[in-house]
Amino acid sequence: MADPRFYIQSPPMSVAALCELTAAELATPDLSERLISGVAPIARAGPGDLTFLQGKKHRTALGESGAGACLLAKGAEDAAPAGMAVLVVEDPQKAFADAIAAFYSVAELEGVHPSAHVDPAAKLEDGVGVGAGAVIGAGAEIGSGTQILSGAVIGPGVVVGRDCRIGANVSVEKALIGDRVVVHAGAVIGADGYGYAMGLDGHKKIPQIGRVVVQDDVEIGAGTTIDRGALDDTVIGEGTKIDNLVQIGHNCRIGRHCVIVGMVGLSGSTVLEDFVVLGGQSGTAGHLTVGAGAMVAARSGIKDDLPGGQVYGGAPAKPVKVWMREVAAVSLLGRRGAEKKKK
Repeated sequence: MADPRFYIQSPPMSVAALCELTAAELATPDLSERLISGVAPIARAGPGDLTFLQGKKHRTALGESGAGACLLAKGAEDAAPAGMAVLVVEDPQKAFADAIAAFYSVAELEGVHPSAHVDPAAKLEDGVGVGAGAVIGAGAEIGSGTQILSGAVIGPGVVVGRDCRIGANVSVEKALIGDRVVVHAGAVIGADGYGYAMGLDGHKKIPQIGRVVVQDDVEIGAGTTIDRGALDDTVIGEGTKIDNLVQIGHNCRIGRHCVIVGMVGLSGSTVLEDFVVLGGQSGTAGHLTVGAGAMVAARSGIKDDLPGGQVYGGAPAKPVKVWMREVAAVSLLGRRGAEKKKK
């Protein structure tokens, strides 16, 4: 639930206003003036709440729900009980996300906290908020509307665009960050890449002189680490969403609108083309390419280039149908072996 200690709740809005917000068609026009004050899941929603129905799984539950209004897809109107305002939209989940953002927000920092250190040579546009204990180095540039939360360190020369949110204790160095980027607590962006010239007399560190470039509308999860490039840049393409505890090595190039789930590890110089999805705990060897639109199952190991537009799984990763046949075959062998032992 949205605890008022953590979230600021907006005033109630009418069903008609919600229709305008979500580009919905109201199937119950007589309820257009009903006031809705918040959002809730189907089972817990009350008369002042908006809920949503995605797909067929919760149709029965919606029929028993006490929600005041529901977002649902065309053709699902009959799932709503009598007396519920029905808002018909193309994608109920996305519309519901818009509604949540309209009803709830978090408090924003205003100005620079007295305990923060902003170097005189840093440039902050109007409307930047800087939290307690944050540090902004010489020559750094921070765009308007950006929030730098407590304990974050923005290194010398770093550029952070407008309307970004840099979480508590985040470290950013040698990086250029676009607009509307969210970096969650404890992430480290721009640290040294893992580069050494190996030898029997010891391992010589190779200076990492590249940058990290994060394009617009990227989200980076808590505790994620993105290394700067060795010679070229590490690049995160616009709209990409990165979960918590992900490691992205030096010189990786991530395309637009990729989805990288928690605990993924990308070795140096990995290329993900646009719209790639990597399941949790999957990983890549270095210097390979995963093609546009590829989807890789959780805990898969990628050792070679993967063509785009296919689903993969296993270690090493292979087309998912091949992988599933192999798993089934191994399972069958195991059962037959167990049956032989019993005999």
